[in-house]
Amino acid sequence: MALILSEEQELLKNSVRNFVKTNYPVDQVRQLRDGKADGDVALRYSRQLWQQMAALGWAGIIFPEKYGGLDLGYAELGVVLEELGRSLAAQPFLSTVLLAGNALLLGGSEAQKQQWLPQICSGEATLALAFQETGRFSPWQVETRAQPSSNGFCLNGEKRFVLDGYGAEQLLVVARTSGATGAKEGLSLFLLAPDTPGLTITPLSLLDGRNAALIDFDNVQVQASQVVGTLDRAAMILEPVFDGASAGLNAELLGTLSEAFERTLEYLKTRKQFGALIGSFQALKHRAADMFCEREHAISLTREALRAIDEQRDDAALLVSAAKARTADVANLIGRESVQMFGGIGMTDEEDIGLYMKRSRVAEVTLGDANYHRERFATLSGF
Repeated sequence: MALILSEEQELLKNSVRNFVKTNYPVDQVRQLRDGKADGDVALRYSRQLWQQMAALGWAGIIFPEKYGGLDLGYAELGVVLEELGRSLAAQPFLSTVLLAGNALLLGGSEAQKQQWLPQICSGEATLALAFQETGRFSPWQVETRAQPSSNGFCLNGEKRFVLDGYGAEQLLVVARTSGATGAKEGLSLFLLAPDTPGLTITPLSLLDGRNAALIDFDNVQVQASQVVGTLDRAAMILEPVFDGASAGLNAELLGTLSEAFERTLEYLKTRKQFGALIGSFQALKHRAADMFCEREHAISLTREALRAIDEQRDDAALLVSAAKARTADVANLIGRESVQMFGGIGMTDEEDIGLYMKRSRVAEVTLGDANYHRERFATLSGF
């Protein structure tokens, strides 16, 4: 299959690009970071713009029509995310759609789906998946415990780096109901409101200025009806969720690194040094050529991984890890090279290229860095 966009996907791409150019100047990253944007400073994205995007159908791309979605696929969502990545547009796609929303779709009861998926598709509600407890992506290292109680369960523990955890209408929490820390078995999912007694949310800002949260659970009581899926079997839901989210994040990262590369290429064509355009220097030509070749490799792997998920192929997980490892490496390369080629001004806040490098650094390690996914690729391949 040719790794190019279909005619419909090209139309979607152009539509998203026009919307982004109108509503998401890169300077918005600084406004959100510095607290100069309208609305809740700690939220670090615009609810109004999120609802406008949802009205265009983008938030419901991967959800069935009966829940208000478009019933399309990850390939189409990847088109949207890639364009958003080009402008560093911060919106809760990863947290609400690809993580929490997809977990509800795959594991939630019909009542839970009917209550929350239409609100996700319409932009009325955002959800967050609270799973991470260590400094690095390690999804089964869960120590948060859900002990049986008279009314259901009692949660105790802490979650770190909960993407868009501040401001979410609902939290989907991974807790251990049995088994030892590090085991895939024994994990369960719970859906609860952020104002539940005993639950404390501390807003955080990541390196790229985006919203995250530290969440503490101190004898938080939840009912049995708040369980999502089957007790002790949450890993069966989370594995495909993490794959889909990684593929979507890859698409966004692809847009970010592509824009950084293209801006650098333009700079090489206009900046003069020693009486000549710096793009005429052989050493910089070679480095730019390396960046181009590596980017093309990342594009091919990312699009193939998205299509493999849509087609429910047996090699989907393998391709997702291959794509994440490759794209993370390329983003790291282009981020470093871009700042270096811009020279001193590339290190200043007034030049946008540094913002692209910061976003790339965060996206590289989110849902597993290159080393994590190379190891996972080897494991899935039988090594």
